[in-house]
Amino acid sequence: MPISLPSGRSLEIFPVADRPDLANADIDAGPWPAFMRHNRVSEAYFPQTLTTFPSTCLIATSDGRPIGDAQAVQLSTAGRDPFPPGGWEQAVVWAFADARNDVRPDVACALNISVARDFQGEGVAALLLAALRSAAAGLGLLALDAPVRPTRKQLEPAVAMHEYVARTRPDGLPADPWLRTHVRAGGRIVGVAPASWVVAGSLREWRAWTGLPFDRSGPVDVEGGLVPVDCDVRADRAVYVEPNVWVRHEFSTA
Repeated sequence: MPISLPSGRSLEIFPVADRPDLANADIDAGPWPAFMRHNRVSEAYFPQTLTTFPSTCLIATSDGRPIGDAQAVQLSTAGRDPFPPGGWEQAVVWAFADARNDVRPDVACALNISVARDFQGEGVAALLLAALRSAAAGLGLLALDAPVRPTRKQLEPAVAMHEYVARTRPDGLPADPWLRTHVRAGGRIVGVAPASWVVAGSLREWRAWTGLPFDRSGPVDVEGGLVPVDCDVRADRAVYVEPNVWVRHEFSTA
């Protein structure tokens, strides 16, 4: 059933399983830091998410035009830390290993939600999150987990993530807007994944990705980074290790 947005435009959300023709739709969600596109786990697995987990990958349309999407993998937490320090990367590796070995999943893990620039600010991301929750619950899974990338953490890369997450508004909700959206949707912040997304490269690569000189060893702030990049000039390498925030959306089994 179409959803009416504040602007008066309509929105429909489908699982990719129902609309495979829209699986690879190009959605202009705005600029994304170039260096973030060089995570090796993502390069290996993310393109396969839509075909391996089509029931927990969603597409949002308005008047037939794709304007948003959301992806989640499915995995088993049996015998595993449900909120591993490796965050996004570890969940993806486990999910695809489980799919190869026919292991029954018990949770879904959200990987990404994106919204076209001309639809941002209309609550579409929150609607996609709610739809992901419904899709996971409809499969009989126990929870939708998410290694969340807080929206405004990039403005304060020197602040430790656990300190940033602890900030709340007078109403008790998280100060960060994307964390706040998750909590309002029924999510519970359960911890920090300190090594959720890793990008490693030579100094030449980092200069190409960022336009910065990378000519001194030590921490380097880069646009869009949640934390500084660790630069080692003698070793000719720099490494970005991004922390994310584990949020659990648990479903009632009653």
